[in-house]
Amino acid sequence: MTTWLAFLAVALVIVLAGVRLARYGDVIGEKSGLGRSWVGLVLLAATTSLPELFAGLGATALADLPDIAVGDVLGSCMFNLLILSMMDALQPEPLSARAHQGHVLSIGFGLLLLGVVGMGMVMGARTPVLGWVGVVSPAIVVLYAVAMRMTFHHEQQRMARDREEVAEVKQYDEIPLRSAIARYAVAAAFVVGAALVLPSLGADVARQTGLGEAFVGSLFIAFTTSLPEVVVSIAAVRLGAVDLAIGNVLGSNLFNMVILAIDDVVYLKGPLLAASEPTHMVTIVAAVAMQALFLIALTYRVMTKRFVVSWDTAGIAGVYVSAVGIMYMLR
Repeated sequence: MTTWLAFLAVALVIVLAGVRLARYGDVIGEKSGLGRSWVGLVLLAATTSLPELFAGLGATALADLPDIAVGDVLGSCMFNLLILSMMDALQPEPLSARAHQGHVLSIGFGLLLLGVVGMGMVMGARTPVLGWVGVVSPAIVVLYAVAMRMTFHHEQQRMARDREEVAEVKQYDEIPLRSAIARYAVAAAFVVGAALVLPSLGADVARQTGLGEAFVGSLFIAFTTSLPEVVVSIAAVRLGAVDLAIGNVLGSNLFNMVILAIDDVVYLKGPLLAASEPTHMVTIVAAVAMQALFLIALTYRVMTKRFVVSWDTAGIAGVYVSAVGIMYMLR
């Protein structure tokens, strides 16, 4: 009982601090002139992914729990995509109908990175290494850098076409940049402290329930560390900033792959993916299928929906539930 109460308390800290972290990260992005869409894809995504980053560092560098680290990252990717279904349920039109086509670029790179991670998982102990780090990790970092460069140029071109509309959006005139940076740092400290506790709590939950570290990491810890993305994305949709919300989800998944590479560097016993259970492939396949569904919807552009959610986000939710069921059976 004590473990579960501690787990809920950590989750509450991450939610409260994560929301403020995202808010002041958004302020910094606006004050620096980067624009809201770019903030959603890069800065906001990175800030809301801090729990995954420090939970992974705690699991690999401090607690020797590779399955918790890998499960957290991949499970968070899967849960982040489920947020698209939540956002779709909050508005009368399909989510994909209100999103701009630039998100296709982010989805494409997300699928590519998941494919690279999947190949590293399949190779296992046969993965070539650089020192103790698998070659998959530097490949992830390079692909992420290319993705950020390409999406930045694409977004700049789009902003140039819509400059008048983008220029109208000013939300934080009353907050000085220096104050935003200070508040950002305070919120980040709370998120880091809470996230470092998660791996040991996850291991306790795994032992008490008998569910296994891979399942706990992919479900419970992934859900907890994804709570900032949930809160920020839903708040953005309610404000009408759909592209900011979608960029946050897709950008968080891209940044999560970098987190996996960082975890590999600090895990000194060899390639991280080789030390993890093969059941994580279920999460990778599910995340690929979920992104593919949204990619199809962005291309097909259905403008109406008959039910609370449109067909694509309903499919995304169905894939998520199926993946959790399969992982439970394989635990």
